[in-house]
Amino acid sequence: MSDTPETKSSGLDTPKLLGAIVLIIAGIFAYYWFNSQSDLLRTGYVIIGLVLALLLAWQTRLGHSTWGFIQSSRNEVRKMVWPTREETFQTTVAVIVVVLITGVLMWLLDIFLFWALHGLTGQGG
Repeated sequence: MSDTPETKSSGLDTPKLLGAIVLIIAGIFAYYWFNSQSDLLRTGYVIIGLVLALLLAWQTRLGHSTWGFIQSSRNEVRKMVWPTREETFQTTVAVIVVVLITGVLMWLLDIFLFWALHGLTGQGG
């Protein structure tokens, strides 16, 4: 994968990512340090730290490639064909029926094995 001008790696990528981590930690630290202030303001410190960290991280090559991945993932989700309500209901009923049948068969197998073990060893029930 070649570097395009907009996603070209720079020597400042690592310091920017470390700065983003520091901003997140600073927001969390401020939340607990200013415990006498209102919860809304303290939550604002965390949100501001996260937003600034995201903006700083987005300026790195990793940030650009992550944003590109998110955009392509959204496009792929839009291409998906989702089942109708009727198909979902029919599939759910089929799963429940198969689970019930499997449960009854396992119960019958358990009874048979218990009967066979009792017949062979004379122990149990």
